[in-house]
Amino acid sequence: MEFIKDAAFAAGVTLTGQIESANVLDLITKLKPQNCGKDLIRIGSDRDGGYLLPDDLEGIKYCFSPGVGASADFENHLALLNIKSFLADYSIDRPPIERPEFTFDKKYLGANETDIFFTLKSWKERYLNDYKGDLLLQMDVEGSEYEALISTPADVLSSFRIMLIEFHYLHKMFDPLIYRIYKACFERVLRHFHVAHIHPNNCCGSVRKGEIEVPRVMEFTFYNKNRVGRTKDKHEFPHPLDRDNVATNKSLHLPRCWYRLD
Repeated sequence: MEFIKDAAFAAGVTLTGQIESANVLDLITKLKPQNCGKDLIRIGSDRDGGYLLPDDLEGIKYCFSPGVGASADFENHLALLNIKSFLADYSIDRPPIERPEFTFDKKYLGANETDIFFTLKSWKERYLNDYKGDLLLQMDVEGSEYEALISTPADVLSSFRIMLIEFHYLHKMFDPLIYRIYKACFERVLRHFHVAHIHPNNCCGSVRKGEIEVPRVMEFTFYNKNRVGRTKDKHEFPHPLDRDNVATNKSLHLPRCWYRLD
C-alpha cells in the first residue's frame, strides 16, 4: 500500500485514508441550522452575491467584507441601509462599485501579517480599534476562511453580530487531517454563534458517502448567541429566499443529513 501511495505521490496525486463516517456526521450534527427567533432577509443580488441573514441589522454601522472579486452587490445594498463596508482583496485594484461608504484595502485575509495578507484582528484595529458596537462580517476568501477564523481572537470574533461565510472544499472533511482543521474551526465559531442558515452554492456539486452528502461549497449564516434566546431545529429547506448561485447549473439544495437525523 505504501508503494502505491509513493507512486501516486510521485505522479502528483496524494492518497490518504478517510475519517470514519460517524465523525463526519457528528460535525454535521453540530452545524444543524437553528431557528433563532428572527425571520431571514436577503441582502445583495438575486444570484451569486446575495445572502440570507437574520432581520436584525438595527444598530450595525459597519461591515467587514474580505474577498470582493467581481461583485459588491451585498455591500452596495448595505450602503443603502446606511451600513458602511470595509472591503479587502489583493486580486483586484479597486472594488467593482465605488462609493463613499466603501473603504478598500488591497490585501488578502489570512492568519499572519505579510505584504499582501493581514488578519481580521489587525484589520479591525486599523479602522475601528476602540469601537464597541456590533459588526457584520461577510467573508468569501476561497479557502483561507479556516486559517483566518482559527487565528482570530475570541473578543474580535464575538464582536460580530452576524457572520456570512462561504466555506470551500467542504468535501475534504473526509480526510483525517483536514477534518481536524475543519472541526477546530467550526467549534471555535460555535462557541459564540448559532448556525442560522446554510445555503449550498451550486457551482461545484457535492460528494456522497453512504447517507452523507457534502456540498463542496456552502454559505453559512452565523448569529451571535448574545442576540438569541431559545432556538429550535429547522426542518424545511430550501428557504423561500434561497436562490441558485449559478443560473445555468443544476439546483443544489441542502442535503437532508444536514438538518434531519431521521
